[in-house]
Amino acid sequence: MVLRGGLAAGLALGLPAALAGCTGAGRPDLVTVAGGEPGGFYLEFAALLAAALERHGVAGKATAVPTGGSLDNLAELRAGRATFAVALADASGTGTPVEAGTDLAALGRVYENYVHCVVRRDSDISALGQLAGRRIAVGQPGSGTSLTTPRILAAAGLSASPEGAASKAGTVVVLNLGLNEGLAALRAGSVDALFWSGGVPTAAIAVAGQDVALGLLDLSAVLPELRRQHGAVYDRVLIPADSYPGVPAAWTVGAANLLLCRPDLDAATVQRTVKLLVDNASELIPESSLGVQFLSPESLINTAGITLHPAAAAAYRELHG
Repeated sequence: MVLRGGLAAGLALGLPAALAGCTGAGRPDLVTVAGGEPGGFYLEFAALLAAALERHGVAGKATAVPTGGSLDNLAELRAGRATFAVALADASGTGTPVEAGTDLAALGRVYENYVHCVVRRDSDISALGQLAGRRIAVGQPGSGTSLTTPRILAAAGLSASPEGAASKAGTVVVLNLGLNEGLAALRAGSVDALFWSGGVPTAAIAVAGQDVALGLLDLSAVLPELRRQHGAVYDRVLIPADSYPGVPAAWTVGAANLLLCRPDLDAATVQRTVKLLVDNASELIPESSLGVQFLSPESLINTAGITLHPAAAAAYRELHG
């Protein structure tokens, strides 16, 4: 859903009186938002959220912390080192029953993540199946990309092999490189493709495209198998033409990105943050964004099976009347 500038502000007028103001009483001294890699949408969003939390008095001080991505963010949240975390819905629902979400609570669905499979335009790779026998960057450990990419490869009938292992038919060689390392390797020709899950456009990819002509592979054909194996956390989404200069539109796999906290986070902080998401949504959109936010009350509550924090659920119920 594209955020309409006046929509969130207009809907915010319906917020309950309890959320209408924010005093300093009872606010935390420090709030930490676990973000992502430099050059990626996670860290951009986390930094904007932290600045808004501080500016609007939700916390005395708020800071965004660079991380490897979704899995790292969940670990930081569960360990109590982060107040909030941004994470992919598929990453948030993995693990044991405790790890799979009962120790997490959602404040809202904040935007859509788009899986990019980036190749050099001067390569002979035009389809996912042509990655067999190639070297690909699949995200650094701790990132949501490192979880989603093997699922996509498996759904495409490709198996992954670490560098140095014996090569087999239908196997791709995977390197655990993050966004910036992976782009450097793609420019140098030491990998043939880079997988990345993030917003559109991702700033680091746009910058890399100034040095070498890049292309995007259509990943949408694997969606039925992905959904069969892993449930309805994945969607068919379009990266519009010229999101990256000169790159045609590409259908791909999308997953909701959630803003999460621990269930024991105090109700006042949760309520004030919900107010911020709705009332000050325009402050939370990176300048590079093409409008992939879900920052309206109707879609904020669609949290892909992760339960809303009780205080967030109460705020949204009052908001909707």
